[in-house]
Amino acid sequence: MSTENNNPTDLVAASIQLGVRLRHARHLRNLTLKYCADAAGCSEGQLSKVERGVADPSLALLHRLAHLYESNVSELLGKAEVANSPVLFSGNRYVSTFGAAGGISLERLDHAAPGSLLQAHIHIIPVGAKSDGLIEHVGEEVGYILEGAVKLTIGGEQYELKEGDGFHFMSQVPHGYENIGDVVARIYWVNTPATF
Repeated sequence: MSTENNNPTDLVAASIQLGVRLRHARHLRNLTLKYCADAAGCSEGQLSKVERGVADPSLALLHRLAHLYESNVSELLGKAEVANSPVLFSGNRYVSTFGAAGGISLERLDHAAPGSLLQAHIHIIPVGAKSDGLIEHVGEEVGYILEGAVKLTIGGEQYELKEGDGFHFMSQVPHGYENIGDVVARIYWVNTPATF
């Protein structure tokens, strides 16, 4: 997981801090590493590496862990904060990148304070990148393709969407996406309640 700052030292520190938060959330719920790995669909070794800050989780894995720990991605990243202003200016918004280099990035368009009823991001998906499996959770989602082309999977259906297309679905239906175009895809994505 990386932040908008590409300083290698800061990236390592962010990975370690995320690992500490994940391990703390697991311990607070008195859950074993094996139980959480099984529930999140990964190996114990992979979850152990994430908790030690040695490996970065994919967005889908982090989302599954947040659900398991009754939290959200922003809280686990330590980016759930009370804002002094309702405005988030371009160039000053928090961006998280998940997975290996070239992974999916989320640019936050909200302050995502605990208890927020909705949340908005711009999903930035490099050519060929896709979500790591399907995600499902309580809520509702709506989005608009700003740039590029994506294949959106909702339940058993797949939809090829391009710039200007939109979508709306219940979050309980398993969903994921893949950039099927030849340029970076950008999706304006809103979900409720705040799960990221």
